[in-house]
Amino acid sequence: MTDKIKKVVLAYSGGLDTSVMLHWLRAKYGCEVVCYCADVGQGEELAGLEEKALKSGASKLYVEDLREEFVEEYVWPAVKANALYEGVYLLGTSLARPVIAKRQIEIARREGADAVAHGATGKGNDQVRFELTYYALEPDIKVVAPWREWEFKGRSDLIAYAKEHDIPVTATAEKPYSTDRNLMHVSYEGGILEDPWAEPPADIFQLTASPESAKAEAQYVVVGFEKGVPVSIDGERLGAVEILSTLNRLGGEHGVGRVDLVENRFVGMKSRGVYETPGVTILQAAHRALESLTLDREVLRMRDALSLKFAESAYYGFWFAPESELMRATIDATQERVGGEVKVKLYRGNVIVAGRRSPNSLYQEKLATFEADTVYNQRDAEGFIKLNALRLRTLAKTNLD
Repeated sequence: MTDKIKKVVLAYSGGLDTSVMLHWLRAKYGCEVVCYCADVGQGEELAGLEEKALKSGASKLYVEDLREEFVEEYVWPAVKANALYEGVYLLGTSLARPVIAKRQIEIARREGADAVAHGATGKGNDQVRFELTYYALEPDIKVVAPWREWEFKGRSDLIAYAKEHDIPVTATAEKPYSTDRNLMHVSYEGGILEDPWAEPPADIFQLTASPESAKAEAQYVVVGFEKGVPVSIDGERLGAVEILSTLNRLGGEHGVGRVDLVENRFVGMKSRGVYETPGVTILQAAHRALESLTLDREVLRMRDALSLKFAESAYYGFWFAPESELMRATIDATQERVGGEVKVKLYRGNVIVAGRRSPNSLYQEKLATFEADTVYNQRDAEGFIKLNALRLRTLAKTNLD
């Protein structure tokens, strides 16, 4: 039996899926539909979106600029954590979902809506990310996921429905790829990419030149950090959005940040994804280099131990879970000393650390030098080694008896 819904806030892009969803929700539930579009740097044209939503039956449209919040509150924590899912994925889509869903709940409260709706399918991770955020912030909210409910099997069905009901859409045929773009990355799935043996076509990439066609000359870039947060490029202090946008451009020109991954989705299946993340690829390399200079060995190991759990929690959609909040607070504590500058060289797909400096450096040349020094007695190492060898020697003697 269909739950009674009076007003629903729909995460809306104006594309084929959500345009059909808008009409379908009104027909299925007989409810008011408020549309909401989040700008997280996807670069989509927002002009005319309100007219389109209203013509399709929405009572109003919210367009929310979340770019600064996205970078400062989600991307930067991932940089501080050096977060990678399954060793290579920088979490561009995963990090955008909670900021989008959070504002959707805020709008639902403002509107007095009793339900929210999203366009994620029943096979992917995004349904989990959206809905875990909804329930963490508004436990009793009703959630409508049309792809899990409606009768349509694919995009051709949606196109036919849109034509039948005079819904204004531009789609006319199956798109070869599913893409997701925000200020952090672009992802590609579907089409020929569903064959893990097939190389990604050269013409799909939007942010990066191929390493073969990238600039022939290397470029040096100096990134400044304060408490683990990027604050400057080549000595110029910039805002969060401008820093990431600038590094995306520079990295893209040099073919930096492409990843091709067969990943394990949270729902249990394997999926092949291709990603472009030039700016954060640069930032992670620079950040790790600065940490090597400023963090105590055991603090760094503890932070590294949290990095894997941080990445998995973000990928799975548990951004607002208590363990995730605890991890972020702990990682923030490790970053108090992580300030200074890192010089990187960008060259044909590579980010090469060329130098690092910090007022909080724990590196002391007088201790590390191979030249004569008066601060380290090399004879002290003998007792250190023998104490550490005690259990090994004991075991060896036992084995020889």
